[in-house]
Amino acid sequence: MKEHIFNIQSSADFTKVALAIFKHQFKNNKVYRSFCDLLYIHPSDVKNVEEIPFLPIQFFKSRKVIASLDQVQEIFTSSGTTGSITSKHFVTDIEFYNQSYLKGFAHFYGDIQEYVVLALLPNYLERKGSSLVFMVDDLIKQTNHSESGFYLNNLSELAQKLEELDQKGQKVLLIGVSFALLDLIESKQFNLKNTTVMETGGMKGRRKELIREELHQILKKGFGVDQIHSEYGMTELLSQGYSKGNGIFETPPWMKILTRDTEDALTIQQIGKTGGINVIDLANYNSCSFIATQDLGKVHQNNTFEIIGRFDNSDIRGCNLMVL
Repeated sequence: MKEHIFNIQSSADFTKVALAIFKHQFKNNKVYRSFCDLLYIHPSDVKNVEEIPFLPIQFFKSRKVIASLDQVQEIFTSSGTTGSITSKHFVTDIEFYNQSYLKGFAHFYGDIQEYVVLALLPNYLERKGSSLVFMVDDLIKQTNHSESGFYLNNLSELAQKLEELDQKGQKVLLIGVSFALLDLIESKQFNLKNTTVMETGGMKGRRKELIREELHQILKKGFGVDQIHSEYGMTELLSQGYSKGNGIFETPPWMKILTRDTEDALTIQQIGKTGGINVIDLANYNSCSFIATQDLGKVHQNNTFEIIGRFDNSDIRGCNLMVL
């Protein structure tokens, strides 16, 4: 199945693989099967991807969402405040994740070995089970550059390394959470020519939340770059979307974004309308590939998308049949 998933060439290929995975998960994922049964939806009724039921993402907090009897190799967990219930993603074949992030990065940015990767992810490094740290740690290893690495709170060392590499003409990927990138440019202003600055979102309670346009404007000025790149991923997914600027994201060929009606969670909307973000991530073969997230966004004609905000808990309706 990996071969089929990671060699999708057309929308017809995508539909064929997605429908096959839907049948597989309907049969083998007890939680997803129960959800589909409550909706009275069977694979024999489904002819296109828009008709596939999307499992509310909250199920990853209350159920073991898994479509395989194989031994669990990794458990990725979401961040959360003390005492809150976190999501758990049980991964029985980590090679799906390895291939997804490596092929996804290559699809958008080229050969990872051309880069030095500098990672500023303090809040993720301070806890176990982060799928983001797992990915970035492997990207760092794949670069084969001794300068690649994680930086926790040593901002002065990072600033010096960043300037040295950039001035040498070395391609650099600086990937970090929003609050840490802001901390860095408050300690020093840059004028970078060979560095891609990528934020992974999140103030995580460390700073006041900023709208994306404001955040990116501050970061562009502080780093001296034309665009701020972004990564769209989450614990419950094994694939990522990337934005090369202006908050417009693209997905790799095995991932697709749809939006659902905010008043009727089972209705998929036309392109261009704001709604709840539904993700098809075919790399999630052994868990669930069809997920209704708590993000609000919009899909554009060329299959790019943007994230506009988040649902309030009070606004999530119509798709929570089994969450409690």
